[in-house]
Amino acid sequence: MATRSAKIDQKADLIWAIADKLTGVYKPHEYGDVILPLTVIRRFDCILHDKKDEVLKKYEEVKNLPMKDVLLRKTSGYDFYNTSKYTFERLMDDPDNIEDNFRDYLNGFSENVRDILEKFKFDGHITTMANKGILYIVLKEYTTDRGNLHPNEISNLEMGYIFEEIIRRFSESHNEDAGQHYTPREVIQLMVNILFYDDNDILSGNNVAKTIYDPACGTGGMLSVAEEYLHSLNASTELVSFGQEINDQTFAICKADMLIKGNNADYIKDGNTLSDDQFAGSTFDYILSNPPFGREWKNEKAKVEEEAKLGFGGRFGAGLPAASDGQMLFLMTAISKMKDIDKGGSRIAIIHNGSPLFTGDAGSGPSEIRRYILENDLLEAIVALPNDIFYNTGIATYIWVLSNKKAGTVREGKVQLINANEMFVKRRKALGNKRNDISEEDIAEITKIYGDFKESEISQIYNNEDFGYTKITIERPLRDEEGNLVLKKGKKQPDTSLRDTENVPLKEDIKEYFEREVLPFAPDAWIDEKKSKVGYEIPFTRYFYKYETPRPSAEIMAEIMDLETELSGSLEEVFDL
Repeated sequence: MATRSAKIDQKADLIWAIADKLTGVYKPHEYGDVILPLTVIRRFDCILHDKKDEVLKKYEEVKNLPMKDVLLRKTSGYDFYNTSKYTFERLMDDPDNIEDNFRDYLNGFSENVRDILEKFKFDGHITTMANKGILYIVLKEYTTDRGNLHPNEISNLEMGYIFEEIIRRFSESHNEDAGQHYTPREVIQLMVNILFYDDNDILSGNNVAKTIYDPACGTGGMLSVAEEYLHSLNASTELVSFGQEINDQTFAICKADMLIKGNNADYIKDGNTLSDDQFAGSTFDYILSNPPFGREWKNEKAKVEEEAKLGFGGRFGAGLPAASDGQMLFLMTAISKMKDIDKGGSRIAIIHNGSPLFTGDAGSGPSEIRRYILENDLLEAIVALPNDIFYNTGIATYIWVLSNKKAGTVREGKVQLINANEMFVKRRKALGNKRNDISEEDIAEITKIYGDFKESEISQIYNNEDFGYTKITIERPLRDEEGNLVLKKGKKQPDTSLRDTENVPLKEDIKEYFEREVLPFAPDAWIDEKKSKVGYEIPFTRYFYKYETPRPSAEIMAEIMDLETELSGSLEEVFDL
């Protein structure tokens, strides 16, 4: 599978260097607002270059025909075209009229490309650059070698890397969150490896068509890598991509990429997935995503709560997480897009931080979501990733793997936990917070561990109910100052100051647990059964905790004495004692 190359970094450097021409007119954090749309436009320009004159000739023949759009697409060889006489190179012939000519050129694009360009809100920048006298200078930079973005020079996958690198630099200069836009490709490759693992339909079938969906698709990196990887395994299989993205710039890049690859770009939708699901009622064979985590969803609260009232008639029937973190809403969105098992079922690979594993007490929204997932046997595996492999965060992250077709397999009723935290290689140079990479060898090894489904030092297998517990409330009687029981209608009253709770594993009998763990220490205690609640949590790190024997005190003391001696000698040298 293709990996990031020095050529990609070099090309990204060259394109970003065009920003030097913006200095003075734009602030550094605004460079991306110009560079990103111009790079997309230039990419279209290079692709259409070879058939440009043929398209212009055909346009003159068919411009008054109702079928002109179809005929012009056929002539260009793509689902888009440009009927303006200009190209980037031809624009250079008339510096004095560069603004009018450039607008004429943009208006010559087919409607689907114009719709994409509108999302960049680029029109005002054309005016600004023209008024400041830099429009011609900037466009000219794209006609040099650095601006050659023809697919023969830069593949679609490489172009995706370049866009993401430009976004990263743009975000860094603005102290913005680049990670919201894309995911490191080695992480996607690992997710795709697991997602397609042992799926014979697509790995060995002929002319099979499957669907894949990303509810937070960014620039489309996940969808592109999944498609590329699948074609490397089976060129006859078609993977139809669907996605939704809230950020206009990244949505435009994703849609442009789909259009250029010949995919149906109409399957990429813009808008807020949580409050405005563009794929309501749709289901897919695969769902792949890295949704934002640790972000509040207060702006979507009214719409989400309205849908939650529909119960399982909507996406959020299992429960709602805290308004401070919406990542589990994306998890439930993914689950709602799974096909029924009688239609082939679905598989999901989705990235979360540690919060969805354990946040929320029994009966809370997050716990109820975990309960729904585990009691319906949807969770296959969780893979702990190394720290410092994302561009915007160094915290612990996990891949959740879900499937509704475990029945009859060795995974039925079980969850595999894989601790791949130490499986990485150090980067020579950090990219933001990304200091580590997952190597091809590590990807292969993690995939094998998942596929083998065996217990080892870094792979543990549990029954679904191992993660469940009943939270019981322990009451102690209220007594007066003399120590006598306070009764009300002949019944003991609880002393709220002595109230306590215990989490009893689902596999244990509550009465036996109470008699063993509570009554020997509080013989007068009882359980208020009305307050009992079932909860679920996955304390991942606890399962892989390794006890380390403390160093002997004599060894530590000897080390301290050595340090004191060394320090004493240093002080003597400083003060010449």
